[in-house]
Amino acid sequence: MASDVTSLTLKQASDQLRAKTVSSMELVQACLDRIAAHNSRLNTFITLTADRALAAARAMQAEIQLGKWRGPLHGVPLALKDNIDTAGIRTTAASLLLKDRVPSADAEVVRRLKNAGAVILGKLNMNEFAFGRTSADTAFGTVHNPWALERIPGGSSSGPAAAVSASLCFGALGTDTAGSIRMPASFCSVVGFKPTYGRSSMRGIIPVSWTLDHVGPICRTVEDAALMLSAIAGYDDADVTTVDTPVPDYAAELRMPVARLRIGVLRKPLFDNLDAETAAAAEAALAVLRKLTGRMIDMQIPPVGIASQVMVAEAYAYHAQTIAQSPDLYLPGTRSTILGAANGKAADYVLAHRRLEQLRREILRVFEDVNILITPTTPEPATVIGETPQRNASVATSPFDVYGLPAISVPCGFSAAGLPIGLQIIGAPWAESSVLALAHAYEQATEWHTREPKLG
Repeated sequence: MASDVTSLTLKQASDQLRAKTVSSMELVQACLDRIAAHNSRLNTFITLTADRALAAARAMQAEIQLGKWRGPLHGVPLALKDNIDTAGIRTTAASLLLKDRVPSADAEVVRRLKNAGAVILGKLNMNEFAFGRTSADTAFGTVHNPWALERIPGGSSSGPAAAVSASLCFGALGTDTAGSIRMPASFCSVVGFKPTYGRSSMRGIIPVSWTLDHVGPICRTVEDAALMLSAIAGYDDADVTTVDTPVPDYAAELRMPVARLRIGVLRKPLFDNLDAETAAAAEAALAVLRKLTGRMIDMQIPPVGIASQVMVAEAYAYHAQTIAQSPDLYLPGTRSTILGAANGKAADYVLAHRRLEQLRREILRVFEDVNILITPTTPEPATVIGETPQRNASVATSPFDVYGLPAISVPCGFSAAGLPIGLQIIGAPWAESSVLALAHAYEQATEWHTREPKLG
């Protein structure tokens, strides 16, 4: 086994497993060793299931030896954000309220990962109940950015992004309500993909907002994200949010030509108020995309001011009973956010929700002129833990949860201080393949994704 096996991409690890040049047990043990070496400083895991993972790896390796191959996730160690239910393994949503909660069933996306042969290493730290953008609001201690330990990794999928960036696992699942996959991906120089609303089941995932929540992969490369998405995507008749529409082979469709894609650059207002180094990285990325694609024009999209009204109303509906019974088991920031909707009016929520549905129709008109939209993922690099950010980190990500559009963050540069910068690529509903293909083409034309944090 190569000494640097944990630095392999998911696809590379999968290829070695299938060629039998490495075993699933070796991959799991290498991840466990790396977790032991670095997790005390990063604080990415809430629950590590080492024995279960090794047992699952032995079972998956036995299948490989017998010639049974489930696909590219077979035997590969992954990890899960801790709001995603796992049978027999505690799922806490990083809250004292749920510190001893052990679900009896897997979330649907976990069931699909296991059916694909994935090995689950454990549950990853996050903002409590997925509220927040910094990773500080968690009952299990702040998560640190592998590129600069004094910096935030972003939230709320802080543990998944930091763990993938630090090569503690080969991929992870996160959730995204206002940017909680893409912001941490940007801050940690990894790939974070939020598919179309309804593409992947949310059943068995502790919600923030039923109308805005998405689940998706966080990986080292676009190809890895495509492989994970293929495993979890698809209709679930027990989840009313999912849509029965065909699931392509996303990894195969990475090879689709991108030269004819028409790009809309969302300069107003999403390029406004950028950090200077983020602006420069974004412009350099646009120059690469101009060479890869066809027409590029500046565009605007409708404002989405009703997002927070829908989100907090639905969050309060979910938490109303437990927060009334045990308010002290919620962290102050989470408690304040949820209780802020306690006196909301039903009519206001209904009108906001109706407006949201209208916006999901209106955004389709944008794609009459272009195939893809582009923004920086965040307006500035990761800030120091405990400091107030100068800019709203979710300004460019939250609109696409409202619209329900597929959106990916890919690395596109670094600041002078060595802090990662991300580029966001957005597509029309169900156009995951186009988003992934362009992201892959950009990734192959640049070298940003090849850099790794120096953890010692």
